[in-house]
Amino acid sequence: MMSLIRGTLFNLYLVILTLIMGIIAFPIRFLNRRDAALSYAKLWSRAVLWGLRILCGVRIVISGRENLPDGPALIASQHQSFFDGFVWMNTVPLPAYVIKKELTSIPLVGPMLVLSGMIPVNRSGGSQALRGMMDAVGRAQAAGRQIIIFPEGTRTLPGQRAPLQNGVIALARQASSPIIPVVTNSGLFWPHSPWRKYPGTLKVAIGAPLPPTKGRELIPAINAAWDQLCTEHELPREPVENLVDEKNIPCIDSTS
Repeated sequence: MMSLIRGTLFNLYLVILTLIMGIIAFPIRFLNRRDAALSYAKLWSRAVLWGLRILCGVRIVISGRENLPDGPALIASQHQSFFDGFVWMNTVPLPAYVIKKELTSIPLVGPMLVLSGMIPVNRSGGSQALRGMMDAVGRAQAAGRQIIIFPEGTRTLPGQRAPLQNGVIALARQASSPIIPVVTNSGLFWPHSPWRKYPGTLKVAIGAPLPPTKGRELIPAINAAWDQLCTEHELPREPVENLVDEKNIPCIDSTS
């Protein structure tokens, strides 16, 4: 019951926050201020994660920040929940997510995603869409941005693995920047169900850059790095139902 109450309160907060900030963003969109759009998106993301901590008792711990380069990078992250779409906005200086094109159609949010430099991809567009994505990623990296991709192409349960998509191979072939593997347990606390949120310590573990790897060797290299990170940080390696036993969750200090 408490997970349902937390989730409902958070969803209400998220809708109101997004509505208010989306309306305030109209001048940024009208003036086509890309730099201001990214700063505004960072502010929105901070406010979302603040609500997740205060309303849902989710404490976020990010380890391995020292593995992030100062300049462009290709961040290959596991994807378990919508949380993963917020955390990188303020973890790296110039984030650019590779996102599905459908997200750009969301009222208020979609136009700001495009203006702030996110990279939409039509997943049913075939080779033409892949070439467009590679061109957009190339321009973003030339501008010094950190590219965030979810190689599995879909959300998974904690510990579950989906086959990695070949698009990551194409991006790696053209990228001169390091590839950074990332694992998380975000699905334990922000599950697929939009109405439930669970308190606890949400972990994001950033690994060392992969050695130069091209072609199809890249996919097993990412999977091996993910396995090692999950072991080191005690994150699930086998599929786990994304439900947390609330009776066994320690009290979270919301000030931490």
